[in-house]
Amino acid sequence: MARPFQPFESYGRGGPRIREIPLRLVLPNLITVLAICAGLSGIRLAFELRFETAVVMVLIAAFLDGIDGRIARMLKATSKFGAQMDSLADIVNFGVAPALVLYAFLLDRAGSPGWIAALLFAIACGLRLARFNVLEEDHNRPAWEGEYFVGVPAPAGAVIVMLPIYLVFIGALQAGPMLGFVSSGFTVLVAFLLVSRLPIYTGKKLRVPGDKVLPLILGISFFVLLLVTYPWQTLSVSVIAYLLFLPLSARAYFRRAKIEDAKAAAEEADKIP
Repeated sequence: MARPFQPFESYGRGGPRIREIPLRLVLPNLITVLAICAGLSGIRLAFELRFETAVVMVLIAAFLDGIDGRIARMLKATSKFGAQMDSLADIVNFGVAPALVLYAFLLDRAGSPGWIAALLFAIACGLRLARFNVLEEDHNRPAWEGEYFVGVPAPAGAVIVMLPIYLVFIGALQAGPMLGFVSSGFTVLVAFLLVSRLPIYTGKKLRVPGDKVLPLILGISFFVLLLVTYPWQTLSVSVIAYLLFLPLSARAYFRRAKIEDAKAAAEEADKIP
């Protein structure tokens, strides 16, 4: 664990002594700040009616906010300062920014119910992030349960909740009061998925066979090219596919739980003389 971010080492006779900070310790925090800037800029662009650019900025914010922690761990630049800053940025980029952009584009057509839905999503995102931080510190959970999220993760929720916007962009839906009410209900549903106990497979321990690495790289490259060329169509299909994956993930979890419970029972039985 790296030392906390402390620009002033101590106060001596000549005033505070400034400690030099390696650039690798600053980089993750810089990415976090850029993510906040992107998320807040997305809100501004939405209220300027530049919705496509606003959605792109929110997605960029979600992406940057999702990689800053990984970069910090890769560079061995984690700190308490960075962890606190990242948590605050998560609420802005995964909760507030998507909710306000969606409200400015669609939910305001539903009036007060639309605003309530936006508030519920932002609150649910905050609760989801708080629970995630608590579970990360819980060392009593079985190791295999660490392969599953509890509820839809906040970054995925931010991308999912804007599905109605993607569908309007590609012409599959027509913006109007009715869609505003439907989108409000969908937003509340996503908020519920965030705070639910639904187990979601993380893929953290997924291993790729050596002969499948090149096809995997090709597939990821193809997806990125589709995302760049047909962004809204690709995002729409990806979100729908993710929603269809949720019950499959829960089914796999409960199967795994039965297997692990059976193993635990067998081990207890072996201990009995």
